[in-house]
Amino acid sequence: MSEPTPPPAPYSQQVPPMPPTEAATAAPQKTNVLALIALITAVVGFIFACVPGALIIGWILLPIAFVISIVSLFLKGNRKWMGVVGLILSVIGTIVGFVVFFAVVANAASEAFDEEFGSGGTVVSQPADEDAEPAAEEDSADGAEQGTRENPYPLGSQISSSDWTVVVNSHTVDGAAAVAANGFNDPAPVGSHYEVINYTVTYTGDESGLAAEASIAFVTSAGNVVNSYDNIVILEDGFGMDELYNGASATGSEAFLVPDGETALIRVRPGMLADEVFVQP
Repeated sequence: MSEPTPPPAPYSQQVPPMPPTEAATAAPQKTNVLALIALITAVVGFIFACVPGALIIGWILLPIAFVISIVSLFLKGNRKWMGVVGLILSVIGTIVGFVVFFAVVANAASEAFDEEFGSGGTVVSQPADEDAEPAAEEDSADGAEQGTRENPYPLGSQISSSDWTVVVNSHTVDGAAAVAANGFNDPAPVGSHYEVINYTVTYTGDESGLAAEASIAFVTSAGNVVNSYDNIVILEDGFGMDELYNGASATGSEAFLVPDGETALIRVRPGMLADEVFVQP
């Protein structure tokens, strides 16, 4: 004989209780005052970081905004988006501040350098046979300043900075023989030829310097710059890496691979950061 079936449970026991709705459990978020302060501080600091004259104020405000933003993110029950924005602005503003700072320093250094080594610091004297000409630099017919590509100095001019004096002694248009004197050198490729420059550098600085700090190059009529190291050539009187003290000089030659059919001017730099001066071969 089977056991009687138990009566069904009451309706209240069959239906599980409904979970509380999100609206019932979510407490309204409050305005994060600390995050608002961080955001405002970051914005003001960012603005000052972009102004060279007020850069220091930005550097003071941005770290403060960074710290307050981080603290605001750990507060519960508050809106955090302002803290996140303040944090991002404080980081970007700091980077911008450094960029502006280095730009200001670089500009100041450039101005100071130009005063000493710029156009007023590079002195050029004409060869002895041109002493009869006026001492002042003359402009060409088209108004170009002397020493530019349009109005180069003559061969033999002394080009000086505070540390170096460079004199281009001679220019050999056909340098094939000088290059071929060393059997290890390759002849000029088809469509080009070697030209050789002989020049002297004299160190006039306080300590010592390498002769390679004063350099020459060719600038072709097409506007291309040709350096001696573009095609390595070893000449019998090649220019070395001499270390010179005040008053010492070094003389040597360098070969330049120039395209056929193009003329070239000699560009002289009497020092690594000195102004360039052009000389007519």
